[in-house]
Amino acid sequence: MIKRIYAVLLIMLMTLWAASMGTAEGRARETDGLFDRRENIVIWYTDDALSDYLAAEALHYYEENNVRVTPVLVSGLQYLEQIHDAQLMGEGAPDLYIVSNDVLEKAYLSGLAAEIEDPEGLVNESHFSTVALEAETYQGKLLGYPLYFETSVFLYNETYLTAMAQKAIEAERNAAEGEAAMEMVEAAQSDEELEALAASAAAEGAGAAITPEEIAAKKRELLPTTMEGILNFAAEYDASETGEAVFKWDVSDIFYNYFIVGDSISVGGQNGDDPAQIDICNPSSIECMTLYQQLNQFFSIDTKAVTYDSVLAEFMEGKIVFTVATTDAIEKLEKAKQDGSFVYDYAVAPIPEVSDVLASKSLSVTNGVVINGLSEKQELANSFATYLLENQTVDFYTTTGKIPSRQDITYENPAVTAAVTEYANSVPIPKMMQTAHFWAQLEIAFTKIWTGSDVTETLTQLQQGFLQQPLGNSFE
Repeated sequence: MIKRIYAVLLIMLMTLWAASMGTAEGRARETDGLFDRRENIVIWYTDDALSDYLAAEALHYYEENNVRVTPVLVSGLQYLEQIHDAQLMGEGAPDLYIVSNDVLEKAYLSGLAAEIEDPEGLVNESHFSTVALEAETYQGKLLGYPLYFETSVFLYNETYLTAMAQKAIEAERNAAEGEAAMEMVEAAQSDEELEALAASAAAEGAGAAITPEEIAAKKRELLPTTMEGILNFAAEYDASETGEAVFKWDVSDIFYNYFIVGDSISVGGQNGDDPAQIDICNPSSIECMTLYQQLNQFFSIDTKAVTYDSVLAEFMEGKIVFTVATTDAIEKLEKAKQDGSFVYDYAVAPIPEVSDVLASKSLSVTNGVVINGLSEKQELANSFATYLLENQTVDFYTTTGKIPSRQDITYENPAVTAAVTEYANSVPIPKMMQTAHFWAQLEIAFTKIWTGSDVTETLTQLQQGFLQQPLGNSFE
């Protein structure tokens, strides 16, 4: 009887234990289910420099909003096609993604870009330049939150310019002292009077140091503001022991050449999305390219031998006074100064005008956060995109090396501030699909003109080919 009672009790205990375990497992499954149902959005990007920044912002956003954000680094090749394929497969498609403004038309027409909601009202001229807003606008719709940009800037070796300013001031002082001495000689009535005047002048001039303000003013005076000014500078410049060229840039890459015609031609109009506004060959562009051709007679840069990396390396070695570089060069120069491989001071100035009457404008690319038009979580995607802009500070630059498109951020490095100013005066790269082949053709045209081809004929052929192939129009 006792054994039977123990057996019954044992069965009862096992039943209770099994029931409790079942309840625990049920609760665990319920908890997992709740976790799985927690809001989650995915953001794609192609530049590994953004990885740490996006990971940190995703964590902060989760802590504040209880919404998980998954950043995914993908290849930049066939970017939109990858998004489209992921959308069709129903696996891993992004709810938002970072992309350059030149593909916005393709993204919008394929349904992969929706007009932004901008819930906090940030995307306006209070926070961004007109250029940033134009870059993200297609057919009157804002399709992206401007995040960061790339453009070309005018770099110069400030150490060399400072030395030149010092010599110029000394030469001016010596000339002034010489003139004063001649006046004293002519005014002196006797040898004794001449000696007294000379002693007085020497006492007044002795130890008169050149002030930093004088140096700064003279540098502003010497810094070229036009391409003709660069030629004049080169004619007067006394090259240092390491200096080999006054001005050198990558003439084989349209990104660094575009400033020559940036203000004279139009590809797509104000927002780069109007195929009816194509104006490449005109009196201003012909005059600009004629001057560009003349530059080769003075600087003799071989288009086949020069590259952007080689030019920047020469600048860092002190072999070049002036160059045209992209904004990424600023971070490279700062790192080189820290490790001792770049021993000079540098600065960024506005891209020189073509001439006193012909303006210049750099080409710019704006990378923005775009909302996937096929996503079912567009509201959350807009929320996170807004969060990125709202919390963007100078830390974005120090973390990624990319300069934010926002114009209301203060930087310690004046070179970065100058780059932001240059961006505000730039031309956004057009976003029309018809212009995809245009850049290669324009680059070829620049090379032909640089090496001696007829300017008018080359530009005419370029416009004829561009209008006839994608648009079916003619040009005379």
